Amino acid sequence: MMGEMALATSEVDPGVRDFSAWMTAEQRRIFLLCRRMLQDEGEADSATQDSFLKAYEALSRDAVPDLDDPGRWITRIAVNTCLDRLRSRKWQFWRKRPHSEDEKVILDRARDAAPDAEDQAYAVQIRQRIGQALDRLSARQRAVFTLRHYEDLPLEQIAAVLDLDVGTVKAHMFRAIQKMRVELRDLYGSAGE
Repeated sequence: MMGEMALATSEVDPGVRDFSAWMTAEQRRIFLLCRRMLQDEGEADSATQDSFLKAYEALSRDAVPDLDDPGRWITRIAVNTCLDRLRSRKWQFWRKRPHSEDEKVILDRARDAAPDAEDQAYAVQIRQRIGQALDRLSARQRAVFTLRHYEDLPLEQIAAVLDLDVGTVKAHMFRAIQKMRVELRDLYGSAGE
């Protein structure tokens, strides 16, 4: 199993030399990134596994130069994996199937018991609406928006991860925010008018 193997090459970053420990440390963050981009838990799980498999294979064949930031490197692999899946016609077909999560399952998974049922139901509705609005963005806009607002990356780092100019990232961010505002305008009511 790939998670049980350690890479013993001296050129590999010390943080990645024990691949299993590094993968365990990064797996949840990468899964959440993939889930936000793909809007599907099963696809996000597959994309996360694919991302770490690609990373492992690259490290195994010494195809990776010195890694200054292994976290940024795996983030880039994950974003590109998600973008590939979003572009895939085959995946688009499966993506149109009905959403399987229902309110009870989501409420059962809620971590904090302090909010009452009404607050939780409203939070679920908002999360679904934001997910639907994200779904209407182009793949690049979604990647930029997700990396900025969920991963809290600066624009320069987003540009590096996506291999784009900072100006292009800013343009994608502007368009994504404009579209999100239009899609979610009823949530902020008279304050936005």
